Amino acid sequence: MAAPVDDMFSLCVDPGKAAGGVEVRFIDNVKGKGLFARRSIKKGDSIFIERPLVSSQFLWNSLYKYKACEFCLRALETAEDNARRLSGIPGLSLPHPELCRVRPELHQACPQCQVMYCSSECRQAAAGQYHRVLCLGSSQEDPDHPLNKMKEAWRSLHYPPETSSIMLMARMVALVKQDKDKAHWQKLFSHFCSRTANEEEEIAHKLLGEKFRGQLASLHGLFRTALYDEHLSRWFSPEGFRSLFALVGTNGQGIGTSSLSQWVHGCDALELPAQQREQLDSFIDQLYKDIEKETGDFLNCEGSGLFLLQSSCNHSCSPNAEASFPDNNFLLHLRALGDIHPGEEICISYLDCCQRDRSRHSRHKTLRENYLFVCSCPKCVSQMDELDVTSEEEEEEEEGEAEGEAEGDEIEDEMTDV
Repeated sequence: MAAPVDDMFSLCVDPGKAAGGVEVRFIDNVKGKGLFARRSIKKGDSIFIERPLVSSQFLWNSLYKYKACEFCLRALETAEDNARRLSGIPGLSLPHPELCRVRPELHQACPQCQVMYCSSECRQAAAGQYHRVLCLGSSQEDPDHPLNKMKEAWRSLHYPPETSSIMLMARMVALVKQDKDKAHWQKLFSHFCSRTANEEEEIAHKLLGEKFRGQLASLHGLFRTALYDEHLSRWFSPEGFRSLFALVGTNGQGIGTSSLSQWVHGCDALELPAQQREQLDSFIDQLYKDIEKETGDFLNCEGSGLFLLQSSCNHSCSPNAEASFPDNNFLLHLRALGDIHPGEEICISYLDCCQRDRSRHSRHKTLRENYLFVCSCPKCVSQMDELDVTSEEEEEEEEGEAEGEAEGDEIEDEMTDV
C-alpha cells in the first residue's frame, strides 16, 4: 500500500500544497505505486518542490574539480571561473558578471576536514544530519582511511559517466547512526521500491559489469569496515547491502547544477537592443563551442539523490511532467508539461529527449537494461501493432555502442593490470 501522507509529503517545501494537489496510490503488483492528480493542473504549473532524503555528488565528478556544496550540491565556482576552467581559456571575462548568483563570501568549510559548503546553513544542516559520522578530519587525504579506501574502490569499479554513488548508501547509514529516532529514517527508506533477489543481482551486474559478484563482495567488505553499526546490521549483511545497492541504483534521481548555466539563463532574460543581443548571443555560442572542444559534454556538477515523493512517479515515453533543478541546488521542481486532469496519473520520463524520439524497440531495450521493466505507456501501446523494426541508423549506433563498451572493458582491464 502507499505510504502515509505525512511521510510521502514530509520533504516537500510546501507539504500542504503538495498533498492538496497529488496523491500516491497503489496501482498493482507490477507497477507498484504511482502519483495521481487530485485537482486540475495546468501546463507549466509547479506540481511540487521537494528536498531529497539524501544526496551526494558523484565521486568522479568531484575528483575532476567540479566544485559543489557538500550538502545541497550548489555549484561553488563563479560563472566566470567555471567558464574559464571548462573552456581552457584562463583570461576569459564574462559580460554581465552581476548575473552570477554564486556568493563566495558566504562559503564555509568544515573546520575539521575542510570540505566546502555554500553557506553556514548548509554546513550546519550537514553536521546535524550525517557529517559528524562521515567527517574525516585530518585524515581527509589519507588513502588508508576506510572511507577513502571505499571511495577509491567505487571509482575503480564504476567509471564515468556515473549513474549512482556508494556515498548515497554511506549517507543513508550516517543519517540513521546520527539520529536518535533511528526507526523514523529506516521507515522512510523502506518506502522506496524494493526488488527481488534476482533483480538486485541484475542491477549490480549492470552497474559493475561482468565480474560483479567479486566486485560487490569487495565493496561490501569495505562498506562494512568503514561504517558498520549494530542498529543497522541488516543493511550490512550481504543480502542487505545488495538491497541498498539496488535501491540507490534504481531510485536515484540525477542532479545537475551549474553556475554558468544560471548565468546564461540570466543573459537570456535581459532586455537588450538588437545589436547588443546579437553580440551577447554570439559570445555565448562561441563559448559553448570552446567548451565542447575542451571539455565535451560534462559541463555540470553532477550527483544523485533519493526523493521520496518524486520516486512515486512512473515512467512514460510521452510524459506529462518533468523534473528539473532551476535553483542550482538539490531542490527538485516537478512541473507539468501539459494539462493534467483530476485522477490522471502523473508520469515522468526515465529517458532523455533523444532516447524518447527513437523507436519503441530502442526505448524498450534501454528501459529493460537500466530499469528492468517493459514499458506499457500509451505511446508504446499505440505502436504495438505498427511495424517496429529498428532503423538501420539505430542498429549501426547500437553496434557502435556495443563496440565502445567492449573497448571500455579492455581499457578497464588494462588499468586494473597497471
